[in-house]
Amino acid sequence: MSRHDFSPEEFAGRRRRVFDALGEAGLDAFLAFHPTTIHWLTGAEAKSYQAFQCLIVDRLSQRLHMFTREAERAEFAADALIDDLSCWGSANAGDPVAAFLALMSRLALDDGRPVGMEIPAYYLHPEHHLVIVSALPDAREAAGIVRDLRLVKSEREIAYLREAARIADLSIDALVGELAIGRRENEIAAEIYRVIIAEGGDAPTVPLNLVSGPRAAFSHGAPTHRRLERGDVGNAEYCVPFKRHTVSIGRQFVLGEPSSRLLECFAAVREAAAAMRAAIRDGAPACAPHDAAVAVLEKAGLAAHRVHTTGYAVATSFPPATGDGLQMSAGSRQILKAGMLLSLCPNVFIEEERLGVRVVDNVLVTPDGAQALSRRPNDLIVAA
Repeated sequence: MSRHDFSPEEFAGRRRRVFDALGEAGLDAFLAFHPTTIHWLTGAEAKSYQAFQCLIVDRLSQRLHMFTREAERAEFAADALIDDLSCWGSANAGDPVAAFLALMSRLALDDGRPVGMEIPAYYLHPEHHLVIVSALPDAREAAGIVRDLRLVKSEREIAYLREAARIADLSIDALVGELAIGRRENEIAAEIYRVIIAEGGDAPTVPLNLVSGPRAAFSHGAPTHRRLERGDVGNAEYCVPFKRHTVSIGRQFVLGEPSSRLLECFAAVREAAAAMRAAIRDGAPACAPHDAAVAVLEKAGLAAHRVHTTGYAVATSFPPATGDGLQMSAGSRQILKAGMLLSLCPNVFIEEERLGVRVVDNVLVTPDGAQALSRRPNDLIVAA
């Protein structure tokens, strides 16, 4: 229960900072649809993101109003730090947006007051969005209000991320221990999942990527019943949450003697990851690590095979994604700040060669650099 994972003072501080940010932006209220935002402000962990929900952050009354489906009433009432709770539907569904707009009217937030809102890709249906903006013509997109605040982690959040990294290290040990000729991909995945849960982690919120042999160039391939064979090249990448605070990890492997081509590509990807880490520090532009990685891959003739993002901020995770609102990409205007947690993943996938090379690690941004969370090396794993 997340409301007990942080002190009341920490939650109160988050709420105060959001209300202050709304005031500075000239907004009377904020509509939060993203479960990560709702979790950060209230501690809620319910699966209500599967349907329409909204946390109304009312700056004028200094209250948090949660609007969710009836099926989650008991969970929000017991586990979330909210001031008011309204629900829609029951055994018979009903129109959630009509009920939500009626609530907005009762709160006098539909009379032309300036309202900011999130428009997340996964958690707000386009039809619902159209109805809301039609009924609230003064509402405007303001996702950065909360997103930018939660990117910098508190000491408690960093402690949880370090524990997630400890569990991730043990899952790497499990991966190494399971790699053997004849072992099925899904058997390896099962042991990784077992270690994550057994060591106190949460169920990963996105499917594990694990590919080998002819599928090695799949950037997001799920494990199958395929048995590993001598000479196989492969990789695994997945997230490890602890109290929903998530790190991501990825490692490359080969069964038997690695080819010169694999060694060449792996060296370039690992050098690109090192270049990213060297470019990270408090105050650096978010594009700097990306540019450093691309320069390395271009020199190696691999830039055209970079079909994956080079890196992003990691969030508390809810399906179907773990990334937060910061991408290390070309031309990004965002600025890195001490306390951010970043996933570095300058991977390459060469379809015509059936070759993918993946190295994924997490770093904490510090005032003068970046601190790796994993204690396991990102060497190429060579299994007999």
